[in-house]
Amino acid sequence: MQFQNAAFAAAFGTLSQLPEPECIEFAFIGRSNVGKSTLINQLVGRKSLARVSAVPGKTATINFYRVDAVYLVDLPGYGYAKTSKSEQERLRKLIAGYLQSDRDLRLVIQLLDMRHAPSKDDLQMINFLIDAEIPFIIIFTKADKLNKSERLQRIQAFAEEIPYADQIHTVCCSSQTKEGLSEVRAILSEIAEEQN
Repeated sequence: MQFQNAAFAAAFGTLSQLPEPECIEFAFIGRSNVGKSTLINQLVGRKSLARVSAVPGKTATINFYRVDAVYLVDLPGYGYAKTSKSEQERLRKLIAGYLQSDRDLRLVIQLLDMRHAPSKDDLQMINFLIDAEIPFIIIFTKADKLNKSERLQRIQAFAEEIPYADQIHTVCCSSQTKEGLSEVRAILSEIAEEQN
């Protein structure tokens, strides 16, 4: 995959707007402000392809970015308490609808903030992906914010906190140090090449 060839394709605010799938898709999901848009920007080597906001809950649409014959799909963040109940419900339906629709979804990239235990919403999403048999990996973001012993403590805690943790591929990532980016690119490229 030539990640530097990425381009914004489209944004959709309702499921009915989603076009028929035309290529394989990798979906990025996680809590508001966990770093989905930042990770996409880092993967493609661009500062502002995916809009990043200091305000959580800004991504309220499903955003598609084209890289070669693949879509990177930035899903709205979940779990932002200051979002109205009706908007939270709309986003929940939008995310669930996308994940349950008949798309060529090859991998979900579930992001978790490495500094904190998974939230109830995170665990619901992980259980949903397991139950739906949707392939996924977990990216621990903001890894640079922890020192070595704190990081080890969190990794040991995640092993207890996350269901089937020993069977899930995980990658520690940092937008500051670029840790983990080459591994994520390699995983996505390998899956994309299986299509050719």
